[in-house]
Amino acid sequence: MTSVPVQDPPAEATSPRRLSRKPTGSDAVFVYVSRSLGASVLVITGGIGIFLALESIPTLRHYGPAFFSVHRGWNFDTDQVSVASLLVGTVEVALIAISISFPLALATALYISEYAPPKLQATLISAIDLMAAVPSIVYGLWGRDLIQPHAGTVAMFVDRHVGPLAVHGWVRSALVLVLVVAVVIGFSARWTLGVRGQRGLIAFYVAGVAAIVLIPVCLTVNADPNAANIAPQESSFQKSAFVAGIAVSMMVLPMACAIMRQVFSQTPHGEKEAALALGSTRWGMIRSVVLPFGRGGIIGGTMLALGRALGETIAVLLIINQVFEIKPNVLETGTATVSSTIAAQFGEATGIQLKALLTAGFVLFVITLVVNTLAAIVVNRSRSGESTS
Repeated sequence: MTSVPVQDPPAEATSPRRLSRKPTGSDAVFVYVSRSLGASVLVITGGIGIFLALESIPTLRHYGPAFFSVHRGWNFDTDQVSVASLLVGTVEVALIAISISFPLALATALYISEYAPPKLQATLISAIDLMAAVPSIVYGLWGRDLIQPHAGTVAMFVDRHVGPLAVHGWVRSALVLVLVVAVVIGFSARWTLGVRGQRGLIAFYVAGVAAIVLIPVCLTVNADPNAANIAPQESSFQKSAFVAGIAVSMMVLPMACAIMRQVFSQTPHGEKEAALALGSTRWGMIRSVVLPFGRGGIIGGTMLALGRALGETIAVLLIINQVFEIKPNVLETGTATVSSTIAAQFGEATGIQLKALLTAGFVLFVITLVVNTLAAIVVNRSRSGESTS
């Protein structure tokens, strides 16, 4: 019997199935709501910036470049207004706050993530979050009524022992010039000319030496801390940028600590266990694995805290004695910040005075926006595990 081979039917042409990435159902609701909230934040922030920029035009037309002059104060009676002294006071308070809060935040974050028992970690995290929820006015009252007398005593002690080391006259001017020129050369050499290695750091070393020599200038008060009757002199050491910086440091500490702790907690356990298995101590493991991995979080958290410190208002206003002049000596009574000046004078300002306050706010808005943007970029690029070899 002859068998006839059966031929298979011709295969139909098949095409790849298209997969749709369009969210549906609850996913679509989540995506659209999140996108709308993110867009609203950008719209609100942009609206604030545009409003302040438009309100700044009459001020710049009225005062011109003198609005940024370093030789004019902030006096509406004489129509002499300059934002320079306010910016210097703002930066001084913020830098003092960061200088105090940074080591405390770093140490607290390392203790919570690496040393604290598991049962204690949740309590410490809640305590840090609770510090962030305390109103600004509470920190201001705490700094004014509790810290201010003791900080004044510390300022007198520092002035008594560090003040004689301060340089004056042309030497101080020359050191400031060297500091500025060295910083400019250092940044230009590394990021423009591409100079790397030790040669690219020479200018920064010179700037660091000049900055160290100039430190006593910032810690000198125009008062006699060795006077027989010290009571009249005590007022010269209180209500200063130093005291305000202490209060602000406690306000920005929770933010910096929370970001650092979160980044430290994401350190790969395999790398930590490998360091311990090779005989490293716990501190050696932290120094060689955790800190390099969290470098971006440390920088980003510090910069975010700096942005918060630049805009602090009520706590600073309760502590300082407003003096509208550029004062490098941060221990001496009298300073002024942009936010505290706006809060103190906004209710009585009219016309061009109100425009000037809004212009000062616009300058602070731009500075804070730049600092927070740089911090966000650093935090997003904080993965540095490849450097923990």
